[in-house]
Amino acid sequence: MATVEKMPMLQEGYDTLTADLKRLKTERPQIVDAIEEARAHGDLSENAEYHAAKERQGQIEASIADIEDKLSRAQIIDPRDLSGDKVVFGATVTLLDDDDKPVKYQIVGQTEANAKTGRISYNSPLGRALIGRKVDDEVEVSVPAGDRYYVVSKVEFI
Repeated sequence: MATVEKMPMLQEGYDTLTADLKRLKTERPQIVDAIEEARAHGDLSENAEYHAAKERQGQIEASIADIEDKLSRAQIIDPRDLSGDKVVFGATVTLLDDDDKPVKYQIVGQTEANAKTGRISYNSPLGRALIGRKVDDEVEVSVPAGDRYYVVSKVEFI
C-alpha cells in the first residue's frame, strides 16, 4: 500500500489554506447559479457566459480538491517547539553572503513560501541546501543567476 507523504507547514499556512477552502466553497453556489442563468439563454454552443461559468466551476473544483488534499496531509509544525543547532523545517536562518551581508530566511512549506518576506520552501534549492547545516557551515547553491555562497551565522526557532 502506498504511503501518503505528509506535508509540513506552519499553523499560519494551515489557517490560510483553510480560509481559501472556505472562500472557494462559498463561491461554488454562485457558479451553479451563473451556469443555470446562462443555460436559460438558449443555445449552449455559442453561449460564452455558459462556457466561462463552466470553466470557472472546473477551476474551483480543482482548487478545492487540491486544498483538501494538502489539508488532509498537513503536518503542523510550531518552530517554537523545536531546538537544536541544525537547520530544520521551521528554523529561521541568518546567512552571510559573499559580502558578509546578513540575509535571513525561515524554512517553510511550499504553500507558505514567499522569498520577498524571507520565507523559503524546504524544497527550494536554497532550502534543500540549508537543511541539516549548522552554524559556521558553508553553503553553495546553484540558482538561475549563478552559484551563490553563504555561511550559516545563526539558527533560531522563533
